[in-house]
Amino acid sequence: MGRLDGKVAVVTGGAKGLGQSISERFASEGAIVIAADMGELSYECKNVFGYKLNVTDVVGIQKFYDEIIEKYGKIDILVNNAGITKDAMTHKMTDDMWNAVIDVNLKGVFNLTRLIGPQMVANNYGSIINISSVVGLFGNIGQANYAATKAGVIGLTMTWAKEFARKGQNVRVNAIAPGYIMTEMLQTIPQDLLDKFAQLTMLKRLGQPEEIANAALFLASEEASYVTGQTISVNGGMRL
Repeated sequence: MGRLDGKVAVVTGGAKGLGQSISERFASEGAIVIAADMGELSYECKNVFGYKLNVTDVVGIQKFYDEIIEKYGKIDILVNNAGITKDAMTHKMTDDMWNAVIDVNLKGVFNLTRLIGPQMVANNYGSIINISSVVGLFGNIGQANYAATKAGVIGLTMTWAKEFARKGQNVRVNAIAPGYIMTEMLQTIPQDLLDKFAQLTMLKRLGQPEEIANAALFLASEEASYVTGQTISVNGGMRL
């Protein structure tokens, strides 16, 4: 038996990268996974179903939620993974760059959770996993907008852990703060910089998407039944 047998999971940004790894890992443990993304799935996996969704589109999100509840009757797991970057030094950051990152990385998390969280409360069961970042904990030069959203996600995590279990409901909310993980986003970075990033970690290497997926699986499963309101850093012991 899989650790997520019978569970219905929604993973945003699930078409590739971390979202793909998380979706595939959940499916391998028996979950039905709806990988919501603006793009098509870049892979095929049994029990992972793509859904075109923009997390900034409130009307589209309501439609998505209604369709999933009508089809499956519930949502047990939500992974808020969708995110973008638009990097620049603060004095060069435009309003459009700031607003775009805030809308996707922070407001997008709120848009989905305000529908799915109360449904979990009503069902007395659920696990919400918010993907933050090492940058949300320590900041990073040229990423004021991204760092603000990822720090905000941690604040939302702690708040929702309190709100959604306020009367003892079995709804857990946690965050994962990845370090530098070898996704497509890092593949455009010169090797000498990647080597420098690796040297900033205690383990002297960059992370793999599967290592984030394993942390997400733990938080989604009953193995984490007494874990809520936490941010788990998966960064190889990174020092900034």
